[in-house]
Amino acid sequence: MNLVLSETYSRYKDDILNILKNFKNDGVVVGHGNRNVVKFFVVDNLKLNFKSFKQHNIINRHVYKYYRKSKSRRSYEYAQMLIDKGFFTPKPIAYIENHDFIGVTSSYYVSEQLEDVFTLGDVLYDHSFTDREEIIKAYTQLIFQLHENGIIFIDNASGNFLIKKIDGKYRFFLVDLNRMSFYDEISISKRLQNFERLTNDLEIIKLISAEYAKLSGQTSDFCYNKIVDFAKKKAFKLKVKRILKFYKFFLKN
Repeated sequence: MNLVLSETYSRYKDDILNILKNFKNDGVVVGHGNRNVVKFFVVDNLKLNFKSFKQHNIINRHVYKYYRKSKSRRSYEYAQMLIDKGFFTPKPIAYIENHDFIGVTSSYYVSEQLEDVFTLGDVLYDHSFTDREEIIKAYTQLIFQLHENGIIFIDNASGNFLIKKIDGKYRFFLVDLNRMSFYDEISISKRLQNFERLTNDLEIIKLISAEYAKLSGQTSDFCYNKIVDFAKKKAFKLKVKRILKFYKFFLKN
């Protein structure tokens, strides 16, 4: 086992190890993840969020041990990096990797469990949500600042932004951090492509386009047309993928 623990939380080492022993049967499940299992556990009034990553196939198990950082390690390190750059994410506490002679057998990312939050998805899908337009603009400003820092948050989906109102302002916490790309400079096309999986709602895309245009010096029409085009292409790819998956299942049976 490889356990890397933040110095701030070093006193919880034994608690974390005990939780891992009983992870399958204890804890409170968070969300409806099909690939990964997320649970929180309470230790001395502190809520610890454990994300157990789905078991990899034999090739990826080998890759994540010898050639590439595991998803849990990337989550932990990217969280620290985001905080260092002034962004927000649940505080990183630890990551754990279990190995055998082939590769990684299981891995976990541990962070703080946030309370009294809602997701960006709650805002996007509820047209009567309080301060909806303000929140969407604030989200766009966040993505722009990530881009300005050379960061593409690949899993830019509405469920990966937890929002908490603090002192009258909405604060965004990024989660599901293991997939990010880093650049010295990001072209405007790649920046706008980063919105492709967020939504196909044209009203929302208009709001995002207007705000991003204001921040980037582009025109609203340019941003809008680019995002819509990328979103349509992404939706088509996902549709084709689902069809192929269906036929693959049908042919097997």
